[in-house]
Amino acid sequence: MKNPRAAERLCHATGLVLILSGLVHLVVFAADGGPWDGPVSWRKPVTFGLSFGVTLISLTWVTSYLRAGARTRTVLLLVLAADCVAEVGGITLQAWRGVPSHLNMETPFDTAVSMTLAVGGGVLVVVLTVFAVAAFRYRPEGPAGMALAVRTGFAFLLVALASGAVMIARGVVLTRTGHQEAAYHSTAPFKPLHGVSLHAVLVLPLLARLLARTSWHERTRRRIVAAAAGCYGAAVAGAGVWAALTY
Repeated sequence: MKNPRAAERLCHATGLVLILSGLVHLVVFAADGGPWDGPVSWRKPVTFGLSFGVTLISLTWVTSYLRAGARTRTVLLLVLAADCVAEVGGITLQAWRGVPSHLNMETPFDTAVSMTLAVGGGVLVVVLTVFAVAAFRYRPEGPAGMALAVRTGFAFLLVALASGAVMIARGVVLTRTGHQEAAYHSTAPFKPLHGVSLHAVLVLPLLARLLARTSWHERTRRRIVAAAAGCYGAAVAGAGVWAALTY
């Protein structure tokens, strides 16, 4: 797909479908009941559908401020969209089968799904790291405060990726050593850190864009973005301390 606009529209549409999937499964949960927590619950297709959908739409928008080649950005966004669909699809499939999606090595099929999700996580790390490098290598464009917002958002996004990698690595080690139940519960301390840091790449740039609609001086808008970034950093640090204390 050579047209960047067409790729953006496809990513936006894909993100909306993923969000819709999450909302549909919220209705399924309301009708079917069952536990909200645990490795087998409707929570996973709900939260992953919503989170991946919002993240895909957010990154499609935010990366438009990066000084990256149009072709490179288009390819990365398409890879990201395909990976998001694969991740949510695998998680949703396992939820309907009534088995855990991650760290599940009970059968060859479950192992294949679990490994596919793990590989998909690796693809996410590569794609988002490339975008993050571009954000720090070249000053992002946009209104006052946008460069700081984008760079801070990607910095926190890397924290989210790192915490996700720790969860997967810890779970795999426990699974391989015969502690399957412990593996399912080992990710809990890192979930707040992962969740909080994941969406800074939307919240902070969105704030900068909304401030651009005001009549306030550029210096004031930059200070507000900087203060928001500091508050967000405090929230991420707090979640990190919680993870360290409860790990």
